[in-house]
Amino acid sequence: MYTLSEENYLKAIYRLALQGKDFKITPTAIAESLSNNPASVVDMIRKLTEKQLIEYDKKNGVRLTQQGLKDATLIVRRHRLWEVFLLEKLGYHWDEIHDIAEELEHINDATLADRLDKFLGFPEYDPHGDPIPKANGKVPKSYSVSLSELKPGSQSHVAAVRDTRSSFLQYLQRLNIGIGTKIQLIEKIPYDNSLVIKIENREDTTVSQKFGENILVD
Repeated sequence: MYTLSEENYLKAIYRLALQGKDFKITPTAIAESLSNNPASVVDMIRKLTEKQLIEYDKKNGVRLTQQGLKDATLIVRRHRLWEVFLLEKLGYHWDEIHDIAEELEHINDATLADRLDKFLGFPEYDPHGDPIPKANGKVPKSYSVSLSELKPGSQSHVAAVRDTRSSFLQYLQRLNIGIGTKIQLIEKIPYDNSLVIKIENREDTTVSQKFGENILVD
C-alpha cells in the first residue's frame, strides 16, 4: 500500500519516461510535472528509493524499477479506465473526467480494475486517446506524431491530445474536434508557425503552433 502522494509520483515518473530513453528524469522535471517544490521532490525520491520503486543517481536521473513500473502501470490503468467509465456510463464530458479520475485511481482493490475493464468491454484507449495498459502490463500503440509535424496538404485523424486541461478540451469542443475528427493541414505560416487547418469539410481555421503540438494524429 502506498500513500496518495507516492502513487502520484510514480505516475508522474511513468509519464516522463514516455518521452524516451534520451530524456533524463531529474528532480526538477518531476517538480515541474507535479507543480511541487524541489525540496519535497528530493524527499520523495529518497522514500521511493528506500521502497525499491525507483533508482536515482545524478548522472542518469530517476528510473522506475521493475516493481515501480508494475505499480505505476496499474495506477495509470485504473485512471484511464475510470475516465472511460465516467464519459461513457455517467455522461460526463471529456473536459470533466480527468480530475475525478485522479481521485478514483487511488481506490486500491485487487480486482476492481479488471472488473471495470470487463464491464467497459476492454477498451484500448481512454477518451483523450491515451492507451490503457492491459492486465498483463502490455500497452496498446500510443501516438506521438503531432499535427504541427505534418507537411502542408497532409490529411489525418485526431488520435489523442497531449493537453488534457479543461481549457484546451473546451476549446476543442468549440471547434467540434474530438478523437477521430478528420483534419487537413493546409498551410504553415512562417511568421509565427501558426497553422491553417480544415476540420472535416468546414471552412479553414487558423490555430497556434502550441495547438498543433498538442494534437496527436494517426
